[in-house]
Amino acid sequence: MNGARITLVLLLTACASSHSPDTAVPVPRLKIDWQPVIHYLDSAVARGAAPGAVLGVTHDGEHFVFGTGRIGDLDAGRPGATTMYDLASVTKVVGLTTGLMLAVSEGKIDLEAPVQRYVPAFAGTEKEKITVRMLLAHAAGLPAWRPLFREVSSRQDAFALADTTPLENPPGSQDVYSDLGAIVLTQVLETVYHQRIDSLLEQRIFGPLGLTSLRYLPPSDWLSRIAPTEMDPWRGRVLRGEVHDENAAVMDGVSGHAGLFGSVEDLLGFAEWMLVQADGRSAGQAVSRSAGQAVSESRLGHTTDRPTDRPTVRLSVVQTFTSRQNLVPGSSRALGWDTPDSGSSSGSLLSPHSIGHTGFTGTSIWIDFDRRVAIVLLSNRVHPTRNNPRWNPVRAQIADLVMTTLFEDVR
Repeated sequence: MNGARITLVLLLTACASSHSPDTAVPVPRLKIDWQPVIHYLDSAVARGAAPGAVLGVTHDGEHFVFGTGRIGDLDAGRPGATTMYDLASVTKVVGLTTGLMLAVSEGKIDLEAPVQRYVPAFAGTEKEKITVRMLLAHAAGLPAWRPLFREVSSRQDAFALADTTPLENPPGSQDVYSDLGAIVLTQVLETVYHQRIDSLLEQRIFGPLGLTSLRYLPPSDWLSRIAPTEMDPWRGRVLRGEVHDENAAVMDGVSGHAGLFGSVEDLLGFAEWMLVQADGRSAGQAVSRSAGQAVSESRLGHTTDRPTDRPTVRLSVVQTFTSRQNLVPGSSRALGWDTPDSGSSSGSLLSPHSIGHTGFTGTSIWIDFDRRVAIVLLSNRVHPTRNNPRWNPVRAQIADLVMTTLFEDVR
């Protein structure tokens, strides 16, 4: 293994995950050879799928992180574990959905309640039939998108326009992935906590978990750590540390549908927290920690230690949010999250009890609860232009290669 090419290699845990004797345990490889994964990702970046990319994998506390390519056209540095990327729609699950999961767990939101209970301005024909669950499962009937940034110039006006956008389909009849639904849900979350989503997530989730790179509006002195995105014709500049999504930009960079930035290192920490929540372990039990110090170029200057006072979500709520909803026949949607489906970024080898999501900028996360694996793949495939379709097949291929690398029994 070429040490110069690996940003962070195998943090070995001090304690292994426990399994009950009658549970079928996936069979890991005794000796892990990451070379097929490394070779494929190197080749994809060399072919122009993205300027650079970072892959992170956690399995029962063991980490593998590999960065390849360059941070951007004008930054030849190799991206790594702490390089920050614009997460785009991964914001919907890591940010918005997590906040809503906490709110349901704390009794602040009822999934079966009409959205109008929390956002009376969500008005229009048949909208009284739309529940919070429908919005989370992309089954509310809203259009997929609307160029709010061309019609309004403030966050409140963007909310108002999203609230009054007419439905395209009857509620519950179609699965249409909708940014507008996530914008409405942002208002639901902010209403029940009386707090803007960025400060809420920092106070209740990311801060207590020690995930310092997961944040909206990164400060200007972090720019060297952040991968650039597009030469944006609307704003007339290359975006770096500034949200790529135009509708999020007009909302002051803070929305539930887009706006978060983050690193592979911290997304792996988030995924490990989700695995703990799905196990129903206690609040004080942290995920497995490294037996030794991480070998990395800590760009953010923080250690791998996490606070022990960690947020918790009721197991029944986690199970609800991570299960297929079947509100629309054939839909793969859980609540906020997606689940593995033919032709998706999950590949073909993750277990059915997995959740994931992608982001337009070239980001993705998948968490397999049965095999206790999480796969985080971050890139800036939109740099310097979004007219780059070569990244999409990379996600599924990487997921399959990771699974065949880790497990003997998945082929």
